[in-house]
Amino acid sequence: MKDGIPAQQQTVSLVTQKAVPGWITFLLAVSCGLIVANLYYTQTLVGPIGHAIHLSAGATGLIVTLTQIGYVAGLLFIVPLSDIIENRRLTVMSLVLVVAALVLSVLAPNAPLFLAASLLIGLGSVAAQVLVPYASYLATEEDRGRVVGNVMSGLLLGIMFARPVASFMAGLWGWQSIFIVSAVVTALLTLLLARVLPARKPAPGLRYGQLLRSLGTLLMHTPVLRRRALYQASLFGAFSLFWTTVPLHLSSEYHLSQQGIALFALAGVGGAVAAPIAGRLADKGWTRLLTGLGISLAVLSFILAYLLRDTSNLTLGLLVLTAILLDMSVSGNLVLGQRAIYSLGNETRGRLNGLFMAIFFIGGAVGSSLGGWAYAYGGWSLTTLIGLALPVLALIYFLTEKKEHA
Repeated sequence: MKDGIPAQQQTVSLVTQKAVPGWITFLLAVSCGLIVANLYYTQTLVGPIGHAIHLSAGATGLIVTLTQIGYVAGLLFIVPLSDIIENRRLTVMSLVLVVAALVLSVLAPNAPLFLAASLLIGLGSVAAQVLVPYASYLATEEDRGRVVGNVMSGLLLGIMFARPVASFMAGLWGWQSIFIVSAVVTALLTLLLARVLPARKPAPGLRYGQLLRSLGTLLMHTPVLRRRALYQASLFGAFSLFWTTVPLHLSSEYHLSQQGIALFALAGVGGAVAAPIAGRLADKGWTRLLTGLGISLAVLSFILAYLLRDTSNLTLGLLVLTAILLDMSVSGNLVLGQRAIYSLGNETRGRLNGLFMAIFFIGGAVGSSLGGWAYAYGGWSLTTLIGLALPVLALIYFLTEKKEHA
């Protein structure tokens, strides 16, 4: 043992190092998408929810903020437990919390209870980040990028479909409908995962206190983790800035309805195709090249967004292309980053994933805050310039990367 990190490899009960069955990969991909979507349903519903629970207009942002805070807390305090607790049981316990919180969100009679439910939804939804490294445990080294890429495609599709689906259902049956449906679906998913997933019991090692203290050690002594997390924090910050402000831009400048904005968001889903492609090419040793390409795509997307000044159908089409390029950049680099850190060792994979995701979600929170401020005070031009700065900084940092770090 060194610096609080056990040297022994963990064991995977009932799993041998054979190719992961396609149905398991598919189930994990669907599960991650359904779980992580819970983080994003409220982003297009803060208006009607705030009115229903008597939350002031200035405080409605707390609905999304507390969900994200809960998620970051879960990444730091729950996901590392996957290195010491049987993974299937940890996933099921987290999902039970999500189901209870979703039910509470529907029944909450006032703002404090609803906000508490939002925090708990974020906290329990980190089950998705237990399942992603779990998938990498099941995969062989040769297939790890492909498997992680496929699972991450499901997760990213969940993120991208959550907003338009929530808006559509709220328009038909009210804002509570998405929480009711998600509670039922998550409960069924919990039962299915408990029944069919192979068990993965980590080898005895650290206690929980030692586990948390080791997070700082891991961050300090793992340069690949720091580098990949900072790349993704910059890109996810730009992504969050874009998707926080583009609905406002589409509404005010292009006069799109909520249905039109939902269709625009659906078009951006095409960017998720980059995740499985990036995973397969990373398995062939193309990680460094693809990282540079992905960051450059984000730079290009914001240059294009900045130049789109009129409100013609052509510029609207180009703005859709901008969204697709940006989503490709973020989804592709996310898979590349996770594959890189999962290759560092089995015994710390849960903690590495928790740190990686926490850092880049903090980047997303910063991007959302900057986007709201920039659009209010400087319009689309200032917003896109700040958005451009984030991947440019990532690109400059990438140019300092030595080849062996790829």
